[in-house]
Amino acid sequence: MEFDVKDVKLAKQGKLRIEWAKQSMSVLERIKARFLKEKPLKGVRLGACLHVTTETAALMQTLKAGGAKLRLCASNPLSTQDDVAASLVKHDKIPVFAIKGEGKKSYYDHINAVIDLKPMYTMDDGADLVSTLHSKRKEFLDIVRGGTEETTTGIIRLRSMAAAGVLKYPIIAVNDANTKHLFDNRYGTGQSTIDGIIRATNRLLAGSRFVVCGYGWCGRGVAMRARGMGANVIVTEVDPLRALEAVMDGFSVMPIKEAAKIGDIFCTLTGDINVISKPHFKMMKDGAIVCNSGHFNVELDLPGLESMATSKRQIRPFTMEYVLKNGKRINVLGDGRLINLAAAEGHPSSVMDMSFANQALCLEYMVKRKKPLPVEVYPVPAAIDKMIAKEKLAAMNITIDTLTSEQKKYLASWDMGT
Repeated sequence: MEFDVKDVKLAKQGKLRIEWAKQSMSVLERIKARFLKEKPLKGVRLGACLHVTTETAALMQTLKAGGAKLRLCASNPLSTQDDVAASLVKHDKIPVFAIKGEGKKSYYDHINAVIDLKPMYTMDDGADLVSTLHSKRKEFLDIVRGGTEETTTGIIRLRSMAAAGVLKYPIIAVNDANTKHLFDNRYGTGQSTIDGIIRATNRLLAGSRFVVCGYGWCGRGVAMRARGMGANVIVTEVDPLRALEAVMDGFSVMPIKEAAKIGDIFCTLTGDINVISKPHFKMMKDGAIVCNSGHFNVELDLPGLESMATSKRQIRPFTMEYVLKNGKRINVLGDGRLINLAAAEGHPSSVMDMSFANQALCLEYMVKRKKPLPVEVYPVPAAIDKMIAKEKLAAMNITIDTLTSEQKKYLASWDMGT
């Protein structure tokens, strides 16, 4: 079996951590039990490009239980948990190509190793696998029948490809499921981002000015949790509706050029490029902390900061201190990569349970179709979304009301009125 991980000897520790995560992933475990019996993915070759974490390991085990032949690589150079990668190789016999801290060449070599499987379906987080297939490995495109995408950044890229007419196979936007973005993006990103920042810096958030760039679901989550820790939260936005929502939620809203002058900690969550750039770095206080929790590190203009710096040093694990000509120090966390995965462990497993249940069931949905979907980016089928919500409530021992026949009739009528 081909694979490329840091050290297979780390497998024992990884196995224990995977077992711990699975204790909070009851929905995915129920799907796995069914997959073991039914084998709905038998004969399917799957190429997966995801954050290689304990929760992803549970998903890979589920898909293999369903009969899929798969390969896994990392969707971010700093997001791999090396012991988990080792455990998947040793204990589950799943080919993994991922090493935490890998360079750009190794990162794409690993993506190409996944493509070498000649996948019939893809499972992506950020669309690097899909874009590589469409640009460098076009010879395999005719084999691919469909795919899924995990995150906002990837959906943006894929919809752009679809609009330009270059997307060659259908993709289901797992990110847009209510049981994904309302929970994973908000509560998962909110908690894990704060966790990563604190692990990297050990700074007190209470009383600080915490700048959140972008008020999408991820930004909402980080702003909510930072305020809960006592920070004075400032939101920057380009969308007037989101900016208005942030104001109504009780946050200060201002342009980044104003926030740059007063912020203590900055976190970008936009999916766009150069959200914090050279002019903003120049305005920042001495000792400002800058990080990113959007998918790619391009949200921070790190080449620009590098050109401004007279020196730099790693002052703490995951913390690079840049000294500017005026003597000010700017601290960048996790090389600008996803701070919740670079310095912490990513989302808690209980919230990833829903996200990865969506992945498993959407793959099954595509495989079971008699005819492939036309080429487009699709929402998660509503029945899947609702079923996952019901399963999660059941796992939490929570029951809810049901409509009476009278209530159903009222909701379906137009003439009952007051």
